[in-house]
Amino acid sequence: MSQTPVIKNSAYCLVHVPDLVRYGSKPRREIAKTADVSGAISRRLRPYSSSVSYPPNQTFIGNLTPEELKHIPRPWYERETTCSSIGPFGIILDQTSFYSLLKAADIVNPPLFTLDENARMELHKRLADHSLLHRFAAHLEGHPQPSTKNTHTACQQSALPLTSEGTTWGWFHGDEREEGRDDENLNPYNLLENTCTKATGALALTSLLHREQIAPQEIDFLISCGEEACGDRYQRGGGGMAKAIGELCGCSNASGMDIKNFCAAPASAIITAAAMVKAGLYKRIAVVGGGSLAKLGMKFQGFLDHGLPILDDCLACMALLISENDGKSPVIRLEPGAVGTVAVGAGTSDESVFRHYLLNPLERLGLECTDIDRYAAELQNPEIMEFAGSGDVASKNYRKIAAMAVLSQQLEKTAMNAWIEQIGMVGFAPTQGHIPSAVPYIGHAAEAMRRGKIKRAMFLSRASLFLNRCTNLLDGVSFILERNPDSYQQPRGDEPYVTRKKNDRLWRT
Repeated sequence: MSQTPVIKNSAYCLVHVPDLVRYGSKPRREIAKTADVSGAISRRLRPYSSSVSYPPNQTFIGNLTPEELKHIPRPWYERETTCSSIGPFGIILDQTSFYSLLKAADIVNPPLFTLDENARMELHKRLADHSLLHRFAAHLEGHPQPSTKNTHTACQQSALPLTSEGTTWGWFHGDEREEGRDDENLNPYNLLENTCTKATGALALTSLLHREQIAPQEIDFLISCGEEACGDRYQRGGGGMAKAIGELCGCSNASGMDIKNFCAAPASAIITAAAMVKAGLYKRIAVVGGGSLAKLGMKFQGFLDHGLPILDDCLACMALLISENDGKSPVIRLEPGAVGTVAVGAGTSDESVFRHYLLNPLERLGLECTDIDRYAAELQNPEIMEFAGSGDVASKNYRKIAAMAVLSQQLEKTAMNAWIEQIGMVGFAPTQGHIPSAVPYIGHAAEAMRRGKIKRAMFLSRASLFLNRCTNLLDGVSFILERNPDSYQQPRGDEPYVTRKKNDRLWRT
């Protein structure tokens, strides 16, 4: 089993960016229609401390398990925890520190993100002093950056102010080089979106490298699975995000590519990475998903209507390490037929889709629905979705999974509710398309397997292909993660997720 692929490690991080909510696609369009919307949004932004203590956010970075979150009474925004901004899986970064990382990610000349000298010095200090991100401080050194006071005057009106707690740290511009001035794809909004994806992807990848205690040069290949579309007028969705993140993080020996499949892209990327490892092409592949600026504040209107704080105010990011079998980490099943897909001929009905990517792969492996200990589908935070009128997405999916088990005569109808309680979980991920689609549970699943609590988990991701305006179909991708057969042991109780080094400043308890 030397080349049996495993998910060796994972990292999940959040970036609290309340002042960027207005640059999300939905808020930006509504502000353009009604100027008062901007002020209404500003009055409902929550502070960093509330974002850190928010139970779903604590679950995302691993300080709470999904089982623990389920037993916290709602509304969660009123049930603040006392957990840290540092978790077993990653961190919750504050907005100003993120601006430091955003500036480090800016490689265009003239720069996209302009600062005056005092702001540049302060942001440099924030990076240099950060226990995880200090290596990025070098990107803010060297040639002086143009000041916002005397440059970019012709385009200052279209540039986006980046503020935090009432302070303007700089301005974000479009591509002002000759080849970019007349290209609508290279406007400030699009380039801010791309640079945010790059910066958050670098945050997640750096967290992953730290967790695994390996150097960036030890990564052989990178796959980005975000929602961005990097390119100019000729190739708006051309890509290159994987190599951009790898360059920023110092992965000098890695090549990379981007995989696009809407919400199902992370699952598709994991399967692709696992197949490449199994084929012997690479030993260590990092799958990285940066945050989606366009999805910030997507449900803001529901919160304003109910007089609540805006809860979709975080950029989420994740990174997973796929490697050869280490005898300990969860194994990705890659036998013929083990990966679930939704064929073109499957159509769009729920029953047909679930039959293709739920029942069919289980049948081909000689398994039944009840042989899976946990299912992970779309794990959107229900508190965000319900106020927007979309309902509890995770709960709906578990009922569909249970209905398919009943339909295939693998479960009694009277046992549905009890079985859903056993195999399901509450959603805890931000609403950013690719982020909540099943894979946020991988870190928790790996820990549950390590402790002997579960043996097998199935991940089901769906993709809304009709959003591309070229088809009315949707897609579905699934894979099964199993406890490594070489690591079988007795359950180890409820010990902490991670054994932390006493001298480790970042993952301190």
